[in-house]
Amino acid sequence: MLCEEKLEVFENGFEDGKFNLRIEFYGRDARKVLLAVIRELYLPEYGEAYVYPFECAKEFWGLALDAEGIRAEEFRPNPIKFMNQSVKSRLEKALGEISAPLKPDLERATVHKFKSGYLAVGKDFVLDEGRGVLFVFNKPGAGELLLKYLGMLDEK
Repeated sequence: MLCEEKLEVFENGFEDGKFNLRIEFYGRDARKVLLAVIRELYLPEYGEAYVYPFECAKEFWGLALDAEGIRAEEFRPNPIKFMNQSVKSRLEKALGEISAPLKPDLERATVHKFKSGYLAVGKDFVLDEGRGVLFVFNKPGAGELLLKYLGMLDEK
């Protein structure tokens, strides 16, 4: 669905020609995270009152989420020193359970350990083992945006 002149929203992601950004997710439903990213991208242009691309994507995805429901958190990195076979196996198992159509390069990722599991951050993906979701994107800066809103996946 075309939500803005250059913003196309589809079932598991969006592509934005204005920002030259494409983000897709696989595994657990992460549309709320994508909504938060869309709102942040377009907020400067539209202002607080009504962010049309956010509202359009929200309607397409059938989500009941308003601006007050968006919760950004500061990402506190907790990188592991090196990836051993056990960590790699857990991440590969998570990828297998997600059934993503592509396999990200885990060897080059920075892996963080949290209570919920491991989080692998690469230049074009974020894999959250504990939450069971893989985000794939085309710009390295998108990873930072996604990390801010990952906590929204913990909400019911």
